[in-house]
Amino acid sequence: MSEHQSRKTVIANGTEVIFTDQNRTLLECLESANVEVHYHCRDGFCGACRVKLNDGQVTYPQGEPLAFVGEDEILPCCCIPHTDIDIEID
Repeated sequence: MSEHQSRKTVIANGTEVIFTDQNRTLLECLESANVEVHYHCRDGFCGACRVKLNDGQVTYPQGEPLAFVGEDEILPCCCIPHTDIDIEID
């Protein structure tokens, strides 16, 4: 299994979730694990799903989001984990 297809561990407010499907977004992964994330879109335009990235790296397969994202923030609706990550959801 290549690194791109390997499993990634996502720690969301202390809950461990495994991300395995590279065709899904981080938001979909969190939803499937019943981790609540507030959102209003799925295309990265509004920024309502913004969460704090404590550790790790993500990629945006469709390109950088159009919403403002701070240096330590990510938009789960349009990113996938590149490494194991630790996020904080308000």
